[in-house]
Amino acid sequence: MFSKLTSILQHAVEALAPSLPLQEDFVYHWKAITHYYIETSDDKAPVTDTNIPSHLEQMLDILVQEENERESGETGPCMEYLLHHKILETLYTLGKADCPPGMKQQVLTFYTKLLGRIRQPLLPHINVHKPVQKLIRLCGEVLAAPTENEEIQFLCTVCAKLKQDPYLVNFFLENKLKALASKGSGSVITEDMIKGQGSLMTDTGQSVPPEEISSAAGAEHIEKEDDLSMSLDELNVTSSLEASVIRPNQDYNLVNSLLNLTKSPDGRIAVKACEGLMLLVSLPEPAAAKCLSQSTCLRELLTDRLTTLYKALPQSMDPLDIESVEAINWGLDSYSHKEDASAFPGKRALISFLSWFDYCDQLIKEAQKTTAVAMARSVREQFFVGVMEPQLMQTSEIGILTSTALLHRMVRQVTSDVLLQEMVSFILGGHREPETLAENNRHPLRHRLIEHCDHISDEISIMTLRMFEHLLQKPNEHILYNLVLRNVEERNYTEYKPPCQEDKDVVENGQIAGAVDLEEDPLFTDLSPDNTLSNPEWLSASPPVSPEHSKNDGKTEVHKIVNSFLCLVPEEAKSSYHVEGTGYDTYLRDAHRQFRDYCAICLRWEWPGSPKPLEKCNLEAPFFEGHFLKILFDRMGRILDQPYDVNLQVTSVLSKLSLFPHPHIHEYLLDPYVNLASGCRSLFSVVVRVVGDLMVRIQRIPDFTPKLLLVRKRLLGLEPEGPIVDHMTLLEGVIVLEEFCKELAAIAFVKYHTSSTP
Repeated sequence: MFSKLTSILQHAVEALAPSLPLQEDFVYHWKAITHYYIETSDDKAPVTDTNIPSHLEQMLDILVQEENERESGETGPCMEYLLHHKILETLYTLGKADCPPGMKQQVLTFYTKLLGRIRQPLLPHINVHKPVQKLIRLCGEVLAAPTENEEIQFLCTVCAKLKQDPYLVNFFLENKLKALASKGSGSVITEDMIKGQGSLMTDTGQSVPPEEISSAAGAEHIEKEDDLSMSLDELNVTSSLEASVIRPNQDYNLVNSLLNLTKSPDGRIAVKACEGLMLLVSLPEPAAAKCLSQSTCLRELLTDRLTTLYKALPQSMDPLDIESVEAINWGLDSYSHKEDASAFPGKRALISFLSWFDYCDQLIKEAQKTTAVAMARSVREQFFVGVMEPQLMQTSEIGILTSTALLHRMVRQVTSDVLLQEMVSFILGGHREPETLAENNRHPLRHRLIEHCDHISDEISIMTLRMFEHLLQKPNEHILYNLVLRNVEERNYTEYKPPCQEDKDVVENGQIAGAVDLEEDPLFTDLSPDNTLSNPEWLSASPPVSPEHSKNDGKTEVHKIVNSFLCLVPEEAKSSYHVEGTGYDTYLRDAHRQFRDYCAICLRWEWPGSPKPLEKCNLEAPFFEGHFLKILFDRMGRILDQPYDVNLQVTSVLSKLSLFPHPHIHEYLLDPYVNLASGCRSLFSVVVRVVGDLMVRIQRIPDFTPKLLLVRKRLLGLEPEGPIVDHMTLLEGVIVLEEFCKELAAIAFVKYHTSSTP
């Protein structure tokens, strides 16, 4: 209390006295601090009971005032005094000793304000970056320390300065060899520290003039055993030994200290530490990137915490709960179970896991390329392969479902191209040559996940299909190539017939050589004129039927393709025209928007605009559509016997595939008139077989059309639930089939229209 009164009186006297020149005033305040250590005998009184905080604040104000009064970039006498007399070195030593108690807090605040408030670059000065570097080592040593807040403010200020001038990071990359060399013996360090007559040595062997701190400060304190009152030279010996022996990674102490603070129990401190790391990984300096990826614990922290948080999740979780957790932002991981009306067991753990995954994703996204690749590879090897793969490969249905739902959520969430590439490599492998029917062990996880699309558990099938659906929408060319394109690259699903003169004549008359006209097919003898494109509204929408619009690149005219899909389902199996708002035009709008989005994604992949000429294709090679399309076609073939939700998901994945603007995908999935080679099937041929089966089954079901309409209205919520309708699975399958055909017709039309528009 007395000291505070003294401080107030001192400020009053200073206000009334004539103002001294800034340098004299600055030196006066510094002398007042050093004299405290000479004169005081009570080293246990807290620093807040002394005048030290006031003097430090005054010194800062003087330095700021001096800079404001001078031209930009010019160093004034007060700053020169601070640099020349190594004031920061001395303050660091006092802060490390925390003498008097609370001094470390004051020193951290002084450093933070000095770097933050002074505009001229200070870090290039050796008498600034050396003590700054040593003060960095003191941060994060003890979790939940009373100085944590000041530590993180100081570290983030340093990070911000490095962001402004990335080259400065080289001052903070320590040489490990020097630290190892100094391990030899304490006597070598002591000699280095005490060389120079009558002066006190810093960690780097730089002297502090004796007039700054009298040897009396050491003489009085050296007899005492309390760590806080050790002599300053003893403190320095301890500091050097700690730096070289105790801490294993000394190359990039700024990163190490921030990594320690990310483990703080105080969430605000941990988030600030994560923000500091985000700044550091984005620095473009190659030396810093190499050090980050090779000589720090950053990768281990990311993967270890991912693993810990993943293992903390319940063994069984409802996929809907995993799906429904709101958008995750790593910096806003705050959750109160009591306030959450939609809480479920494990929600707290799930949010923590997804938040940390989001942080890893954002960190890799912002990082310099070398660092990003190293971190992403570590996440794949240590977390995806080491932790998630055994979960996905297990035989427990509950375990498979939970782990697949989590993988699906992570696929949806990832935004970093580098991390996405590692996820794709984990899920699909790197193979790009055509698949064979017997090949299934080249990448076991890929094979297992594709098999799960046709699992005995409908829930597992739906979740795995959803995962693949979202994977296909990611901006990575290898995904589609690995799953589909590599198998259709040679177009060996087609039977090549060299065109003869007779075929040319037919093409000129508006027909396609070798194509079957569906209107003459016995399966489609009962077509209604309303289902064709002869209506006035369609004539205005689709290209006119004329020889001028027959494409020279071999594309079948769009009106025939659209009609083929719209006419596939027989009239008595259609129900959409009885319900308002379920027309084909809604699919056109959706297809246009989605196709535009897919084109934007695929633009940089430099896909060909037209199919590979058949003369250059290896048509003799046996065709296999690949395991992924095989499973989808198999499930599509069972559409009349599968649950409604499964059918929706299968058709959704197939429609997404059809949207890709690759000519071979378009031909194989959307061209009904392609001449299929013997033993090959296409999407259209699979649907034709389903329709053939349907027409046989319809004959056995009395009141088929009224039942179909009732089921459709119930699905749309237009009719209340009532008695169970016979053949419900079949009726729901027919409705999905009709909608799917309309969707494929719309996609075919939009793709043709877009490609033919200049």
